[in-house]
Amino acid sequence: MPQAGVPTCYRHPGRESHIRCQRCGRPICPDCMRDAAVGFQCPECVAEGRRTTRQARTAYGGLRPTNASITTMVLIGLNVAVFAMIQLTGRYGSRLYELFALTPTGTCSVSDGSGYFPGVTSEGLCSTVAGTRWVPGVVDGSYWQLVTTMFTHVEIWHIGLNMLALYMLGPQIELAVGRVRFLALYLLSGLAGSALVYWLADPEGSTVGASTAVFGLMGALLVIAHKVGGDVQQILLLLAVNAVITFTIPNVSWPGHLGGFLGGVVISGVLVYAPRGPRRAAFQACGLVTVTALLALAVIARSAALA
Repeated sequence: MPQAGVPTCYRHPGRESHIRCQRCGRPICPDCMRDAAVGFQCPECVAEGRRTTRQARTAYGGLRPTNASITTMVLIGLNVAVFAMIQLTGRYGSRLYELFALTPTGTCSVSDGSGYFPGVTSEGLCSTVAGTRWVPGVVDGSYWQLVTTMFTHVEIWHIGLNMLALYMLGPQIELAVGRVRFLALYLLSGLAGSALVYWLADPEGSTVGASTAVFGLMGALLVIAHKVGGDVQQILLLLAVNAVITFTIPNVSWPGHLGGFLGGVVISGVLVYAPRGPRRAAFQACGLVTVTALLALAVIARSAALA
């Protein structure tokens, strides 16, 4: 027991303490001491300081991430996990692939995933063809495909290129806009690419890949560089190379790439050109909600046209 008159820790009355919190002055033992700018503070004062200290913000209003690569690595991890599951369950014949790939209309697919029967546009008719199964599309109510398609890959080169681009672009854009805004940019750009695929791609074809969102990041990088007066020539060169690849290599979804890029330009424009001040976050939120609503209307209109 401590001697009479000897100060004791306010949290551990049985322990002698000759150190006091620099903020509140209460005696604290070694287990309760927290490093501060000057001396030590008690746990309660440290917690109060965190609540009252204004958190650092990015140039465009988001909270500055302590590690700008975490969100990107999580996105890469999700893509890799879906890729692995599809590989283990039959690649193009995987039921997971059929559920996640963006297919505008339902298809009558060969059970082993080797192809589909063009012109068989109803589940009833498909049931009369041996060795097939009906795979519903977006117009049948599989609206989740507009999102899951951007996490779906089958070929190793496909996911490799997309994840490399995401790894290179993601952290620097998150550092500029913050984690929440980065996620909104990524997902809404991907959704914009999906919406254009829904309108312009083969209604019976399937589209997969994160490149819709990745092209959105390219568009965002171009807008941010222009906003800060940076050199955009290298970004334009990167876009030109990708445009050549998009329009010259077979089976590359140009609607997805174009839609994602345009979506990224618009969404990043909302984020970086929002007026500074206390209402900037509200302006950005309204802009993102408006973009989401317009994309939803485009999807609804296309579904009505295909029905």
